[in-house]
Amino acid sequence: MIRLPPYGEALGIEPIRDEHSRLVLKLPFGNHVSGRPGFLHGGAIAGLLEIAGIMSLYDQLGEDDRPQVKPITVTTDFMRNGFPKMTYAAGIITRSGRRMANVESFAWQDDESKPIAASRMNLLLVRK
Repeated sequence: MIRLPPYGEALGIEPIRDEHSRLVLKLPFGNHVSGRPGFLHGGAIAGLLEIAGIMSLYDQLGEDDRPQVKPITVTTDFMRNGFPKMTYAAGIITRSGRRMANVESFAWQDDESKPIAASRMNLLLVRK
């Protein structure tokens, strides 16, 4: 399994595989990700989405091809309120080239077909 970045570890994110072997990240609710009373903090959601996208890219590339990833643009759409419960996120690689990658990520709570937020990222891949 791919190691999470320090911010992901601080949030308490746990990587799992779903029934289709897709990489999914779980974010448990706690005071460290609480926003206004009764809601998940938007910054925690955005961080979860960014990490889900980058980890999905690393998962697709494999252990042998691990470039340094530098976000160029990150756009996040908040679609529903995040409530104090388990939140999940997964990334989809829409393009992966030699120097650039485009990734979409989605976060949901009870039903994957009802995302609470989505992001699109353009990433620079710096290879050694």
